[in-house]
Amino acid sequence: MTRLNLLSLSLLILLISCSSHEVEKPKEGTSLNDLYERAMNFMLVEKDYKKAAKAFENVERFYPLSPWAMKSQLMAAYAYYQSAQYEQAIANLENFLQSQSNSDYAPYAQYLLGLCYYIQITGVERDQTMTYKALKAFRKVVQKYPKTIYARDARLKIDLCKEHLAGQDMEIGRFYLNKKIPTAALQRFLHVVQSHQTTSHAAEALYRCVEVFLTLGMKDEALKHAAVLGYNYPGNKWYQSTYDLLESHDLIKKHQSHLSQKKNKGNVAQEK
Repeated sequence: MTRLNLLSLSLLILLISCSSHEVEKPKEGTSLNDLYERAMNFMLVEKDYKKAAKAFENVERFYPLSPWAMKSQLMAAYAYYQSAQYEQAIANLENFLQSQSNSDYAPYAQYLLGLCYYIQITGVERDQTMTYKALKAFRKVVQKYPKTIYARDARLKIDLCKEHLAGQDMEIGRFYLNKKIPTAALQRFLHVVQSHQTTSHAAEALYRCVEVFLTLGMKDEALKHAAVLGYNYPGNKWYQSTYDLLESHDLIKKHQSHLSQKKNKGNVAQEK
């Protein structure tokens, strides 16, 4: 289910549930019903999300004890999100989750919080604070609400966040490699191998580890990582590059021995 479908479905559920409550007429001032209808008009008819956010906040402000106050807080966050006012949306969502952690709308609020961070993710050459925050928010969706409709999309977003973080490590690692700072490059490549091994960058990271270890004269470590690469990605282009690199260092026989041992260990583990 796409992000748009999830948001639309959640909004529809929220609107339906709001309309099911009987509105209490206030003794004075603008009625709760009028405030809420005004906010809904900004949201659905005029598509003015900035005005809608303020209007929903008025519902919460003037009728804080109403059943609609909680829903209006969440609707305001959604409106802020739609108007790209992410800081305000995040503030509303965090307040909602803190005060309404047991609400039926908490899973959606947690998911929307993740989207607020996710949509602000920048290129791999930039700071990745938003990526880490999105990752944390989506992990909470999966951990706390695993059976909701949001958990599946959250899992996909988690994978994409990891992909992005691995991409940054590779970008920085290659930079250090080009600057002839192999130890700094190695730290980045090893981090991808150890923490982001399920991403599309894992094979290249292993190759780069082999490359750097050979540069540092650490042949045993190079052979160890080459065996991991050959075992997990036998048909990958980065394994072919690794094979050629080992061949240029007259290490093919030793590599084949390491790879054979790796395969044997894998077979034993499968039998168990």
